[in-house]
Amino acid sequence: MPKTSKVKKKVTKAKTKTVTKVKPKVTSKPKEISKGPIKISKTYIPKETEKYMCEKHKVFFRMKLQEWKKDLVRANNEALYNGSMDDNSISADIVDQASSYTDKNVEMKAINRQIKLISEIDKALARIREDTYGFCLDTAEPIGLKRLMARPVAKYTIAAQEKHEKDEKVHADD
Repeated sequence: MPKTSKVKKKVTKAKTKTVTKVKPKVTSKPKEISKGPIKISKTYIPKETEKYMCEKHKVFFRMKLQEWKKDLVRANNEALYNGSMDDNSISADIVDQASSYTDKNVEMKAINRQIKLISEIDKALARIREDTYGFCLDTAEPIGLKRLMARPVAKYTIAAQEKHEKDEKVHADD
Protein backbone atom coordinates (compact mmCIF):
# COMPACT_ATOMS: atom_id res chain seq x y z
CA MET A 1 0.00 0.00 0.00
CA PRO A 2 2.75 2.54 0.59
CA LYS A 3 3.77 2.30 -3.07
CA THR A 4 0.37 3.48 -4.26
CA SER A 5 0.43 6.60 -2.10
CA LYS A 6 3.86 7.56 -3.48
CA VAL A 7 2.58 7.29 -7.05
CA LYS A 8 -0.39 9.54 -6.24
CA LYS A 9 1.93 12.15 -4.79
CA LYS A 10 4.00 12.18 -7.97
CA VAL A 11 0.89 12.66 -10.11
CA THR A 12 -0.26 15.51 -7.88
CA LYS A 13 3.13 17.18 -8.16
CA ALA A 14 3.04 16.83 -11.94
CA LYS A 15 -0.36 18.50 -12.08
CA THR A 16 0.92 21.33 -9.91
CA LYS A 17 3.86 21.85 -12.24
CA THR A 18 1.64 22.16 -15.31
CA VAL A 19 -0.49 24.75 -13.55
CA THR A 20 2.55 26.84 -12.74
CA LYS A 21 3.62 26.68 -16.37
CA VAL A 22 0.28 28.05 -17.51
CA LYS A 23 0.25 31.01 -15.11
CA PRO A 24 3.12 32.96 -16.70
CA LYS A 25 1.38 32.85 -20.08
CA VAL A 26 -1.77 34.30 -18.54
CA THR A 27 0.11 37.09 -16.79
CA SER A 28 1.83 38.15 -20.02
CA LYS A 29 -1.48 39.02 -21.75
CA PRO A 30 -2.57 41.76 -19.33
CA LYS A 31 0.70 43.58 -20.05
CA GLU A 32 -0.31 43.88 -23.72
CA ILE A 33 -3.82 44.98 -22.82
CA SER A 34 -2.68 47.40 -20.13
CA LYS A 35 -0.63 49.29 -22.74
CA GLY A 36 -3.68 51.47 -23.37
CA PRO A 37 -4.01 54.56 -25.52
CA ILE A 38 -1.10 56.94 -25.74
CA LYS A 39 -1.75 60.31 -24.14
CA ILE A 40 -0.07 63.50 -25.25
CA SER A 41 -0.17 67.01 -23.80
CA LYS A 42 -2.20 69.71 -25.52
CA THR A 43 1.02 71.59 -26.26
CA TYR A 44 2.72 68.59 -27.92
CA ILE A 45 4.07 69.21 -31.43
CA PRO A 46 5.47 66.35 -33.55
CA LYS A 47 9.23 66.50 -34.00
CA GLU A 48 11.36 65.49 -36.97
CA THR A 49 13.64 63.58 -34.57
CA GLU A 50 10.84 61.16 -33.64
CA LYS A 51 10.04 58.14 -35.78
CA TYR A 52 7.75 59.25 -38.62
CA MET A 53 4.09 58.49 -37.91
CA CYS A 54 4.77 56.93 -34.52
CA GLU A 55 1.81 56.54 -32.16
CA LYS A 56 2.33 60.05 -30.74
CA HIS A 57 2.10 61.54 -34.23
CA LYS A 58 -1.07 59.59 -34.99
CA VAL A 59 -2.71 60.67 -31.73
CA PHE A 60 -1.70 64.30 -32.38
CA PHE A 61 -3.15 64.36 -35.90
CA ARG A 62 -6.28 62.43 -34.84
CA MET A 63 -6.95 65.03 -32.15
CA LYS A 64 -6.21 67.91 -34.54
CA LEU A 65 -8.54 66.51 -37.22
CA GLN A 66 -11.35 65.76 -34.75
CA GLU A 67 -11.14 69.27 -33.29
CA TRP A 68 -11.14 70.82 -36.76
CA LYS A 69 -14.18 68.74 -37.76
CA LYS A 70 -16.03 69.74 -34.59
CA ASP A 71 -15.36 73.44 -35.29
CA LEU A 72 -16.55 73.12 -38.91
CA VAL A 73 -19.75 71.34 -37.92
CA ARG A 74 -20.46 73.98 -35.28
CA ALA A 75 -19.82 76.82 -37.76
CA ASN A 76 -22.04 75.19 -40.40
CA ASN A 77 -24.86 74.68 -37.94
CA GLU A 78 -24.65 78.31 -36.81
CA ALA A 79 -24.57 79.57 -40.40
CA LEU A 80 -27.56 77.45 -41.38
CA TYR A 81 -29.51 78.50 -38.27
CA ASN A 82 -28.70 82.20 -38.74
CA GLY A 83 -29.45 81.96 -42.46
CA SER A 84 -32.87 80.52 -41.78
CA MET A 85 -33.58 83.37 -39.35
CA ASP A 86 -32.96 85.94 -42.12
CA ASP A 87 -35.60 84.35 -44.39
CA ASN A 88 -38.33 86.14 -42.44
CA SER A 89 -37.05 89.56 -43.47
CA ILE A 90 -38.20 89.71 -47.11
CA SER A 91 -37.74 93.18 -48.53
CA ALA A 92 -40.04 94.87 -50.99
CA ASP A 93 -37.04 96.42 -52.71
CA ILE A 94 -35.80 94.30 -55.64
CA VAL A 95 -32.18 95.41 -55.17
CA ASP A 96 -32.25 94.33 -51.51
CA GLN A 97 -33.73 90.98 -52.50
CA ALA A 98 -31.01 90.46 -55.14
CA SER A 99 -28.31 91.39 -52.63
CA SER A 100 -29.79 89.02 -50.04
CA TYR A 101 -29.97 86.23 -52.65
CA THR A 102 -26.31 86.79 -53.61
CA ASP A 103 -25.24 86.77 -49.95
CA LYS A 104 -27.12 83.51 -49.34
CA ASN A 105 -25.60 81.97 -52.47
CA VAL A 106 -22.06 82.84 -51.32
CA GLU A 107 -22.82 81.54 -47.84
CA MET A 108 -24.19 78.24 -49.19
CA LYS A 109 -21.10 77.77 -51.37
CA ALA A 110 -18.93 78.27 -48.30
CA ILE A 111 -21.01 75.72 -46.37
CA ASN A 112 -20.71 73.23 -49.27
CA ARG A 113 -16.91 73.67 -49.28
CA GLN A 114 -16.86 73.02 -45.55
CA ILE A 115 -19.00 69.91 -45.98
CA LYS A 116 -16.48 68.61 -48.55
CA LEU A 117 -13.68 69.42 -46.10
CA ILE A 118 -15.48 67.46 -43.36
CA SER A 119 -15.60 64.51 -45.78
CA GLU A 120 -11.83 64.86 -46.36
CA ILE A 121 -11.29 64.96 -42.59
CA ASP A 122 -13.28 61.73 -42.23
CA LYS A 123 -11.13 60.10 -44.92
CA ALA A 124 -7.95 61.26 -43.15
CA LEU A 125 -9.23 59.80 -39.85
CA ALA A 126 -9.90 56.52 -41.66
CA ARG A 127 -6.32 56.56 -43.01
CA ILE A 128 -5.06 57.01 -39.45
CA ARG A 129 -7.02 53.92 -38.39
CA GLU A 130 -5.62 51.99 -41.38
CA ASP A 131 -2.03 53.15 -40.66
CA THR A 132 -1.71 54.79 -44.09
CA TYR A 133 -2.00 58.40 -42.87
CA GLY A 134 1.00 60.56 -43.63
CA PHE A 135 2.01 58.60 -46.71
CA CYS A 136 1.35 59.63 -50.32
CA LEU A 137 -1.51 57.75 -51.98
CA ASP A 138 0.42 57.70 -55.28
CA THR A 139 4.01 57.02 -54.26
CA ALA A 140 3.64 55.73 -50.66
CA GLU A 141 6.44 58.14 -49.66
CA PRO A 142 6.15 60.13 -46.41
CA ILE A 143 4.24 63.38 -46.95
CA GLY A 144 6.22 65.14 -44.24
CA LEU A 145 5.34 66.63 -40.87
CA LYS A 146 5.54 70.26 -42.04
CA ARG A 147 3.04 69.65 -44.84
CA LEU A 148 0.71 67.71 -42.56
CA MET A 149 0.89 70.45 -39.93
CA ALA A 150 -0.10 73.00 -42.58
CA ARG A 151 -2.72 70.76 -44.23
CA PRO A 152 -3.70 67.76 -42.06
CA VAL A 153 -5.92 66.31 -44.81
CA ALA A 154 -3.03 66.18 -47.33
CA LYS A 155 -3.05 62.95 -49.35
CA TYR A 156 -0.05 63.51 -51.58
CA THR A 157 3.54 64.70 -51.37
CA ILE A 158 4.10 68.17 -52.84
CA ALA A 159 5.48 66.70 -56.09
CA ALA A 160 2.53 64.31 -56.49
CA GLN A 161 0.06 67.11 -55.66
CA GLU A 162 1.61 69.35 -58.34
CA LYS A 163 1.33 66.49 -60.86
CA HIS A 164 -2.36 65.99 -59.98
CA GLU A 165 -3.07 69.71 -60.34
CA LYS A 166 -1.25 69.81 -63.69
CA ASP A 167 -3.27 66.80 -64.91
CA GLU A 168 -6.51 68.43 -63.78
CA LYS A 169 -5.61 71.63 -65.62
CA VAL A 170 -4.82 69.70 -68.82
CA HIS A 171 -8.11 67.80 -68.66
CA ALA A 172 -10.05 70.97 -67.84
CA ASP A 173 -8.71 72.62 -71.00
CA ASP A 174 -10.03 69.76 -73.20
